[in-house]
This record gives sequence, structure tokens and C-alpha cells, in this order.
Amino acid sequence: MRGLRRALGALLALVVALVAFLSPARPATAADPAALGGPLLGFDAPGAATERALEAAFDASLDPADQRAWLKRLSARPHHVGSPYGKENAEYLASLFRSFGFETRIEEFTVLFPVPKTRVLELVAPGTFTATLAEPPLDEDGTSAQAGEQLPVYNAYSIDGDVTALVVYVNHGVPKDYLELESRGIDVKGKIVLARYGGSWRGIKPKVAAEHGAVGCLIYSDPREDGYFQGDVYPKGAFRSDRGAQRGSVADMPVFPGDPLTPGVGATKDAKRLDRKDATTLTKIPVLPISYADALPFLRALEGPVAPEAWRGALPITYHIGPGPARAHLKLEFDWRMEPVRDVLAVLKGSERPDEWIIRGNHHDAWVNGAYDPVAGMVAELSEAKALSALVKSGWKPKRTIVYAAWDGEELGLMGSTEWVETHAAELSRKAVVYLNSDGNGRGFLEAGGSHSLEKLVDEVARDVVDPEKKVSVYERQRARRLLRGTPESRKEARESAGLRLEALGSGSDWSAFLQHSGIASLSLGYGGESDGGSYHSIYDSFDHFMRFGDPDFAYGVTLAKTAGRVVLRLANAGVLPFAFEPLAETIGRYAKEVATLADELREKTDEENRLLAEKQYDLVADPKQTFIAPRPKLAVPFLNFAPLQNAVTVLKKSSTAYAKAEKERKAPLALEAQKALDELLYTSERTFIRKEGLPLRPWYAHQLYAPGYYTGYSVKTLPGIREAIEERRYDEAQTQIAAAAQAILACAAQVDRATELIAAR
Repeated sequence: MRGLRRALGALLALVVALVAFLSPARPATAADPAALGGPLLGFDAPGAATERALEAAFDASLDPADQRAWLKRLSARPHHVGSPYGKENAEYLASLFRSFGFETRIEEFTVLFPVPKTRVLELVAPGTFTATLAEPPLDEDGTSAQAGEQLPVYNAYSIDGDVTALVVYVNHGVPKDYLELESRGIDVKGKIVLARYGGSWRGIKPKVAAEHGAVGCLIYSDPREDGYFQGDVYPKGAFRSDRGAQRGSVADMPVFPGDPLTPGVGATKDAKRLDRKDATTLTKIPVLPISYADALPFLRALEGPVAPEAWRGALPITYHIGPGPARAHLKLEFDWRMEPVRDVLAVLKGSERPDEWIIRGNHHDAWVNGAYDPVAGMVAELSEAKALSALVKSGWKPKRTIVYAAWDGEELGLMGSTEWVETHAAELSRKAVVYLNSDGNGRGFLEAGGSHSLEKLVDEVARDVVDPEKKVSVYERQRARRLLRGTPESRKEARESAGLRLEALGSGSDWSAFLQHSGIASLSLGYGGESDGGSYHSIYDSFDHFMRFGDPDFAYGVTLAKTAGRVVLRLANAGVLPFAFEPLAETIGRYAKEVATLADELREKTDEENRLLAEKQYDLVADPKQTFIAPRPKLAVPFLNFAPLQNAVTVLKKSSTAYAKAEKERKAPLALEAQKALDELLYTSERTFIRKEGLPLRPWYAHQLYAPGYYTGYSVKTLPGIREAIEERRYDEAQTQIAAAAQAILACAAQVDRATELIAAR
């Protein structure tokens, strides 16, 4: 495996070099004053030169030794929500921001936070086994023995339960796996399902299991995806050992994130709260994560059909599905506490446009010590804030207000950010320009996602930041990876596209409330791909693990600070906000083609399924001994009129082209009041995609372009109202959602037109 990685690494290096050779000449380093120059979106020529010089000074203030010291301090002890060290960390972060010259405060919210009182998992037949449900301390990991402060291995927001039942192995436990079980005549009703991590966000597994009648859910880490199949296990290597286990929330975040008792409103002390029995995002059945050492006896005791090849992991057994004869006893009891989450907010007020806010955030809470997740991202954010303070001391002031945030409660379900956004919704609607998120960090490639009106801004930044290993821009390195390792579609796009492509954002971190609930243009930035391992949500996500297998010289911590810092600086300093709508229009056009193709493919698939079904039903009559039970015919896909959507895309493309032309041809800077008016049109353009009715089944998510999938969790669904209605065969709803999305796109186009008219009138 290591030999293959070395070969791939050498090939990737060759591709990087070739891409760099064939790409237009770029500055050797973004911090080289002699190389400064070239246009920047939102700046005139003198402003661009000033901005690049400012960024060079910013870079000079970034010190990896700071990041090392902060990471060691913040990850020294477990710091989950409500813990003493979590409170200490919030206060320490606030003291750092104050020392940098920011106006700093801590805002508290009170949220539901269950902590286990009882965790029992037993194999009761055939034979007996009691799961350990614990990760052992290691001599090689200095913080792994802090047992009295560590949260145990569990899933937050599982309900209490005491069940004994036969076990069924359900692969990843996603909807398509239950279709496979159904085709084999296997029913999970009244059973405990055993699912492996992967294939979806963890909270989907108990959700789908409960919908199919299961009474309990176990989730284990299979070594194929998360263990010795990937490489040497910790402490020899970075990967998850047989006793390692992944904690995590299983609250139904695709319905809404944040405190389960205060949907849609901030969880302040005087907030009206639901009774816990009415909280819709708690699981319907008890669920528990386990290590692969604890899972193996249950898997070994299963009989029934051999699992399909795609379902088989890397444990030394033949994978059977069941049901049984393995029989499990699962008992869970929780202390359903109310605990404070502490958000740290640090403000650097704008000199010219103080009511336009650039918000930059990373969370500070962790399941245990959290060196990678989240502290590696948090220390990059601290580096940025410290470097900004050095610029302020040299006489610089941002035009727009910069807000740095350290969120609490992210691991539970985006608590701190969601409650803050819900509490300050009206003010944020008026003032929030962009939210920029990171969440942990590692070595490797730029990972960038977000609102496509910001794609050109990120592209320019990525071309100006130098990768510390390959000495080419992080854009060029990312493009090389896509050319070498991407899907056929992404390779084709990398060959043909002149710029970086932002990924669409689903869920999984603190942008959700900003983007998908409030319509605030958002970005997520980080680095990864070369620091893989099995410490995620484990006691081994530690300073010692990070210093061996993460980013020990903090080269990519500094690179993240350079990347996110440039985004913040350009948004704060630009004469006109650096929004560009041509990438947005092109991307929405691609999404529109995808949903139309989805309907066509589903129509063809349904016709073929019903043809085969008719043949099976005929065979059933001809052969009375046949045991196959034919499913019901599936509803044929009716004609769906995509013309409103396609027409709206055409209008937005025309509007975005006109805006780009007007901005390019503008000869003189706008007067300050005109700049402010234009800014407001630009940053509120994202609000046009918010529909007050929200999405079907989950009105908290109101954005018409981006949402986490109802049955995928973290993974994004684009044009979600249309796409999910088609996938779930709710065709009347699909037509309604086509109209709703078209209306939102036309509203965006109209706003872009107003911006164009404002420029043209000057």
C-alpha cells in the first residue's frame, strides 16, 4: 500500500510540475513585492497594488510557532460542551482576541446535552460477549489517559432504550441497502441493525433503521474504511486501531440543526422550549457506536445469506447478513442535561462601512481533545487575527467590519453558530456580507466550497497562495489532483475550465445557519488529503497524534491562514464587493440540466422495472413453487415542465454577463454612497434564494440552491426541493418546486440587473 502511495505521489508531483509549466506565469511567491501586480476583483489598479502589498505584510506576521503553542494549550484536556476546560478555552480565546485589539465578548446559550449514565451492549446468543465500549490509554499518547474528563464512546441525541433482539447486518444502513435487503426477503422489523460507518452521515443510519421498524442501531468502524486496511494503526501509524471508536451526534440535522428544544429561535435563557418528548430531531430508537473489536463477535455470530461483495469489510470473517442467530441486548440511559455553549465573538470595526460585516468562524469545542478537529483550524484563525492586529498597529483599518468567531457546540449539531444566527437574525439580514468557515485542518490540497457568486474571489486567492510542499499555487496543485485522481467528469472539467470550481455546501459545519437558513453568502476553506488517519472523534485526536501524522511544522496551518486571511482582507478592503455572477449562473445551469436528466433517467428506469416486474408476476403464476414476492409497480414519471427553470437560468446568465461587462467598463470609482448602495445589492443577492416557506418536510432549510440531503446528511443536494421530490417520486411537489426555484433565480437576476443599472448610471 505504501509503495502504491509513493508511486501515486511521484506521478502527482509530475502532474503538478506539468500543470505549473503549462499554466500562465504566476508570482513565485505571493509575498514577493517585486512580483506584485495584476487585477483583483473589486479593486481598481492602485487599490490592487496596495492590497497585494498589505497581504505581503500580513504573511510576514504569520508564525507557525504561535500555532504550535496554541494547539498544545487548547488540546491539552478534553473540552466538550459544559466541561471545565471548555469554559477555560473560551475564556483563553477571548483573552487572545482582546490582546490582538479586538472588541471581544462571550455569548452564552443553553442547550440540551445528553451524557450517558448506562451503556450496555451484550451478545446473548449464540454464546455470550460483553462489549468494552472504551478506548484504552496509550503510553505513546500523553493525553489519552485523562479518563475522568473524557466523554465515553456514545452517540449524542440517541434516545434511552433497553432492547433485546436478533441482529441484521445492513452495510452502511442507507436507503439503497434496505432495498437490497427487501430484494432478499429480509425484514429488519423488531431487529437491532448493525451498520458500518460510511456511505452517509451517521445520523441517517438510525433514522432509516427506525423507518424500517428496527428497534436499535449499532454503528461500527470497519477497518476497510477506517483501520488497518488503510495503513498501520495507532500508535505505530495514523489509522484507527481495533479498540478505537467514533463518537458523534445523531440528531436529525437534515430537519434542522441547533438545540433540539428551540427550533428556529435562539436558545437564550428565557427562550420557550419544547418538551423533550416533542423534540423531532432526537432518534426514534437507541443507537450506539462501537469499535471493530466490539463489532467482530456480533458479525461472526451472524448467519443467513453471505453479504454482497460491496458490503464486505476487511475483518477476518465471512460477512453474513442474518437475521441472527446473533442476538444482542442494548441498554442506554442518559442524563438529559441543559448546558451552556459559549461563543467567542471578536470585532474589528470598519472605518468606512461599519455596518457591513465580514464574519470568519471556526468552532472550539471537541468530542475529546480535538487537536485536528477543530483546533488545527482554530489556530489558523488565531494567526489571521494576530496578523490583522499587526496591520492595524501599522496604520491600516478595514473599510468593512471584521468579526472573528469561535463557536461552541458544533460537535453536538452546530449549536453555537445556529443559536447565534437565530438570535441575531434581523441584524444579520441587514449587515452580514459573507460568512467564511473552517473546521480543522491538515496537509495537502485546498478544499473549497461555498456560494458560487464568490467562486472568482476564491480562484484569485488560490492562484496567489503558494503550496508549501510543491512550490506552485494551491490552485495549480488542486487542479493537478483533479487531473490525476478525479472522476472522468472532474478531469474533463479541469482540462477545459480556466478556473477553480467551488464545491456546493451541504452540512456538517457552521455555515448551515448562515447560508441555508439566512441566505448569507458563505465559504468553507481548509487543507487535507495527506494527513489521513483514524483519530476522528476519538481520544487519540491529540497533540501527540497531530505532531506525528498531522501538520507537525504547521506549514499548512500557515497556508490556511494565508488563504482565509486573503479572503477576509479582500472582502474588507475592496472598493466594490468582489462578487461575480457568471460562475453562479453557469453552475445553476448545470444543476438544472442534472435534475432534468434525473427525471429522464428515472422515467426509463421505472419503465424497465415495471416491465421486469410484469415478467416476474407472469413467472409466479406459471411456477407456483416460486418464492419470489413481486413488489408493487412503481408510479411512472409524468411529464415535468422544466421550462420555467431553464428560462430563469437563461435570464440570470444574461444578467450576470451584463453586470460583468458594466463593471469591467466602469472608468472611475463610484462615490462612497453609490458604493454602499452597490454593496448592499451584491451581498443581499444571496437572500433572493431564500423562500420563506422553506423546503418540503424541513422548512428551517430555506435556500433553493443548496441543502444537506434528507437521506444523506452531510452530502449536498443542489436544487434540493426539485431533486428530492423527483428522487422520492413526489411528482406534483417536483413541479411546484420547479416553479419556486425559477422564481428565486429570477429574483436574483433582477437584483443583479439593479446592480448593473447602478454602475451604468454613474
